[in-house]
Amino acid sequence: MLSDAAAIFNRLEPARRRLAQRADELLDLQIAIASVPAPTGDEGARAAFMAAKLAEALPNVDIDAAGNVVGRLPASRDGEAPVVLCAHLDTVFPHGTDLSVRRDGPRVSAPGIGDNARGLVALIALAEELSNGFSLARSVVFAATTGEEGAGDLRGARHLFGALGDDIQAVIALDGPGDTRIVTEALGVRRMRARIQGPGGHSWGAFGVVNPVHVAGAITVDLAGLKLPAEPRVTVSVNRIGGGSSINAIPEQAWLEVEVRSIRAAELERWEMAVDARMRHVVERANAARPDGTAPLTLTSERIGQRPSGAMDPAHPLVAMAREATAIVGRTAELAAASTDANVPMSRGVPAIAIGAGGRGGDTHTLREWYDHTESSLGLARALTIVAAAASA
Repeated sequence: MLSDAAAIFNRLEPARRRLAQRADELLDLQIAIASVPAPTGDEGARAAFMAAKLAEALPNVDIDAAGNVVGRLPASRDGEAPVVLCAHLDTVFPHGTDLSVRRDGPRVSAPGIGDNARGLVALIALAEELSNGFSLARSVVFAATTGEEGAGDLRGARHLFGALGDDIQAVIALDGPGDTRIVTEALGVRRMRARIQGPGGHSWGAFGVVNPVHVAGAITVDLAGLKLPAEPRVTVSVNRIGGGSSINAIPEQAWLEVEVRSIRAAELERWEMAVDARMRHVVERANAARPDGTAPLTLTSERIGQRPSGAMDPAHPLVAMAREATAIVGRTAELAAASTDANVPMSRGVPAIAIGAGGRGGDTHTLREWYDHTESSLGLARALTIVAAAASA
């Protein structure tokens, strides 16, 4: 399926040298990308920025119906399954977030500077190098996708791979910094929102009626005590909770949002049902203990997000190539599970991995997020080798 990593790596020597020489220039571009707001669901400004940059290297760059920026580098052979290289546009930070960058030597700090400004700058850099006279047997689709974070529910990736179909040679998702991790297991997610409604009333005069906020808290404690399997690993967490209208009023409504994660679809289904059953049990218990003559609570729950799961065989040629490319740049590969754009193709049986795009980072999804571009070109060289090997087969 894939060409020899060492041979491809050697062919890429001029490109690797240019990427190393351009490290500071690419960091400046990464900072420029991070400075363009891109909250999930409102990525238009950053999409326009990326479209302009990719159009300097690729023909016919477009923005599709999902807001993805998509361009294609033509192949020397027609009709071959393409290789897809993607990186998500969106961040977890809302409009109004201060995106100014703070520099400290090779380290820069700003919201989204690593996740995923690093993946996006790598997308541009690899498009530039692969279009610079490097002959490929297969076309390479370059895509900057929407809706990867939070409630985006992989909207951009779903649309992209729905349009491309399953006849794809390989998918490589560039997600954040790093040059060791290879995501081979797609961490599936089920997200639920529960609403608890009751009679409400004055905090003194109506005291004793069942309190939706109290019950939301009891549900949270109950779910925190679940005995979850370690293999296959499952996580259940209440990540948002709220309700009420005034400090001196028993609320009429409370809500909470619960997330279940696993790499196994069957476990996701099982524990989503278990969470719903536990929530209803807590509400029933509260209703059974309420004073006579008072109205009961009601609970409604709905699924608000679903990310598909999947896994790559560690012996698959794409994974083997990624491990070999990691070793060639002097790093030790680490296979991992994560929720990325690669979830979508992996769940459809399309060979897919997610990797970092070089450098180091930390405090992701916080205002303290940082990125260090020391030896960052190694991650670009690794990514370039994997993509070129897949597209040369």
